Amino acid sequence: MGPTVKQISVFIENKSGRVSEVTGILGDAGVNIRGFSVSDTADYGILRLVVDRPEQAEQAIKAAGFTVRVDDVICIDVPDVPGGLAGILKVVSDAGVNIEYVYSLVATLVVINVADVNRALRLLEGRPVRLVSQEDIAALRPSVQG
Repeated sequence: MGPTVKQISVFIENKSGRVSEVTGILGDAGVNIRGFSVSDTADYGILRLVVDRPEQAEQAIKAAGFTVRVDDVICIDVPDVPGGLAGILKVVSDAGVNIEYVYSLVATLVVINVADVNRALRLLEGRPVRLVSQEDIAALRPSVQG
């Protein structure tokens, strides 16, 4: 079997502040988040994380009373060319292996979907954060050629 990475899945109530709480717990434990995804229903959510120290992350989150699961997942450095992701996913799906979900670990760029985009943008003004535009995304340069 080839290399895998540990993914931490945290089951959380779908209410304000829960994702912030879990990420704060990880920060307090000295765990660095490398990538994450949040999916939700009306009542609950699943926060999936790839971190630098999965054992410490699991312990800290469990100690805070959250339900946690650890799974082996595949992490791929996708060629930064049109169709790069599609080509890799096609190899797996053509073999009949179901792809349950995919999320990105692109450096420190994260997407946040909020109920009120304009209000969130106003709240972030003047904060030490760089807002990324569509033009910024288009201008990203590949770090590794495939």
